[in-house]
Amino acid sequence: MTRADFHPLVKALLDGEVSLDQLPSELRGEGAAALRLIGSVDRAPISLRPDLDRRVMAIVRRHAASPGRRAWQWLNAPRDVQLRLRIRPWAAWGGALAAAASVALLLTRGPEPARSPRAAAHDSVFVRFVLYAPGARQVAVAGTFNQWDRDAAPLVPAGSSGVWSTTLALPVGQHQYAFVVDGARWVVDPSAPAVDDGFGRRNSVVSVTARGARTL
Repeated sequence: MTRADFHPLVKALLDGEVSLDQLPSELRGEGAAALRLIGSVDRAPISLRPDLDRRVMAIVRRHAASPGRRAWQWLNAPRDVQLRLRIRPWAAWGGALAAAASVALLLTRGPEPARSPRAAAHDSVFVRFVLYAPGARQVAVAGTFNQWDRDAAPLVPAGSSGVWSTTLALPVGQHQYAFVVDGARWVVDPSAPAVDDGFGRRNSVVSVTARGARTL
């Protein structure tokens, strides 16, 4: 049974809106089973290798020191332009237009080159997402951290146990998200609080700090 199959009052129990004692007697068995199911999900913190930060910074330094990067920075560096013009009456307008075009060309800054997606920024924290979805063919997580792209962050099944998981590097801050099951069904995270998205659906919430991620 997935969270979507639970009675609405049992879903409210999982969201922390009601307690087990507040459920009708005929729903307490289902509520207790749902709590046991959520409690069985592995929530152990992820242990990162001690040399991860050193390896990431080595990649960043190699990228920053590359000749292409230095050339791009030189081309985009702002610089003062001094123009000395000998204006002849017949060429006054043409010279002024050429000077304006030269200034615009030299001072226009191009877009910043994209950062490597493999290197996590200093203000990012690795967050693990887990969903128990037996029978699902594919599961992904979409949220404010990836513009709600249902294909950007797929989860990987843990054998045949019905548990799906993935780990993402999220920037520090508060993020809303939901799981997408089989590309169409949106499911909130039963282990996190949820808020109304204003369109008749609920989103899960995770708060990422420099010390790690936590649910509110």
